[in-house]
Amino acid sequence: MKQNLVQLALVVADYDEAIAFYVDKLKFTLLEDTTLSETKRWVRVAPPGSEGCCLLLAKAASDEQKSRVGNQTGGRVFLFLHTDNIRRDHENLKAQGVTIVRPPQTESYGTVLVFADLYGNLWDLIEPPTV
Repeated sequence: MKQNLVQLALVVADYDEAIAFYVDKLKFTLLEDTTLSETKRWVRVAPPGSEGCCLLLAKAASDEQKSRVGNQTGGRVFLFLHTDNIRRDHENLKAQGVTIVRPPQTESYGTVLVFADLYGNLWDLIEPPTV
């Protein structure tokens, strides 16, 4: 048996502002932006060079969904992004005005920093140790 996790839904307040953040500030690739109705789009983004899981930017459509924007995990780190160069990416995040919650630290699993996306969701950016 073989299965793959291919995408995660990230609840956002607005498609265009979310695209701007992920594509312009984080340098993600816009994989798809398809209009499904007057109020719904299918928007997928992925980190540069990624061949794995992507994010589906899903606009909140109800009051309950709106209450989850920026807090899908109750304040815990939500998403984990590996990088091949944390110093480069840290500089880019700072230059783009992205909120750094915790600066780079060396841990047993690599060098990690925590940043917040435009809504406040927390991300770990991790450069695994070289072997």
